[in-house]
Amino acid sequence: MPNSLNTVAVIDDDPVILEVTSSLLAAFSFQTESYDSAEAFLEAAATSRAGCLICDVHLGGASGLELARRLAAEGSKLPIIFVSGSDAECIRREADELGCVAFLRKPFFSRALVEELTKLRRNAC
Repeated sequence: MPNSLNTVAVIDDDPVILEVTSSLLAAFSFQTESYDSAEAFLEAAATSRAGCLICDVHLGGASGLELARRLAAEGSKLPIIFVSGSDAECIRREADELGCVAFLRKPFFSRALVEELTKLRRNAC
């Protein structure tokens, strides 16, 4: 089954963030896949239906930035929205260099996340 922008993979090591983000996206008719680490996503990537990733920059194992580098090395074109509690310029710059489509600082407004996903859907058509 092809990947779809209607399915979003949420990658965060905080179980509360995973639950809240998934619930928010469900309210806007998005399907979600939840992963508590970059490694967990990589293990499931071959069967994932996600057309977009929402990924925390700071994860317990490999960071979100490391995940993006690995996916890029494998030829993945999945759009990534990074979220982070840090607003350090070096992190934003690296995320931009890795091709992130958006960078949201935690805590972010729900509407900002939904707007970014809506833009991705609209641009994919």
